[in-house]
Amino acid sequence: MDKMSTFTLKMLAVLFMLLDHIYLYFFAPSTGLPFILTCIGRIAYPLFLFCMVWGYHYTRNRKAYLLRLYLGSLFMTVFIYVIDHYLFPTDGFGIGNHNIFLSMFLVGVIISTIETFQKDRKKGGLMFGAIFAVQVLYSYSERIQHILFPLLPNISGDTRTGVIPNIYLNEYGFEFVALGVLMYFLKEKKELFSAMYIIFCIAQYSSEWFRGDFGFPYQWLMILALPFMLCYNNEKGPGMKYFFYIFYPTHVFILFYITNFVLGKA
Repeated sequence: MDKMSTFTLKMLAVLFMLLDHIYLYFFAPSTGLPFILTCIGRIAYPLFLFCMVWGYHYTRNRKAYLLRLYLGSLFMTVFIYVIDHYLFPTDGFGIGNHNIFLSMFLVGVIISTIETFQKDRKKGGLMFGAIFAVQVLYSYSERIQHILFPLLPNISGDTRTGVIPNIYLNEYGFEFVALGVLMYFLKEKKELFSAMYIIFCIAQYSSEWFRGDFGFPYQWLMILALPFMLCYNNEKGPGMKYFFYIFYPTHVFILFYITNFVLGKA
């Protein structure tokens, strides 16, 4: 397999994500032949995480990087909330909890906190305390909403975490945030990186088997992303910094609109 730049890996991730979302909106929860689309789609998120951690490593301005991710999270949160509550309240646009910006933002925050702690225990400790304070604030966010915005419809946990990031409640959950952090600290040690990733995939298989998801464990198929990651050539490739920020909400809305209002699936 040829060596691949960050740009190439991102475009592959976009393709695999598109296939996954085509399944989600057009075929789920069918476990027939179209199920292969979401199986292939398991490759997407690990590739996005991999590109994110290398991008975070190389960026000259981490604060701006994190701000973009957080603003992306806020946009997706408001976008989904408005569509589900005001534009198409009965059609379930937010069925996929689409907000990987939040997950990647959390990965970046934790990476920076750990690295700061390694250099300056006091400052790093304060950053850990800030992360904990945000988790405490989230636990009271529903009460705060009822006090400050009593006329708003009930806001779900998925919506609240898009504003007040919760380490546990985000797309794919805490374990994938932890995966992103491990990817970062092992990114230059291919053997350890590969061993960690394979163990993570094995754990995914065991976890799904016990939960009985779809009757067939499939998240572990993210193992197929490993060969692509090992082909990374440490080059950025073409720019297009904001392409994904635009493509991500646009494509899920188009798929949602087609399935509900063109094909009339709902």
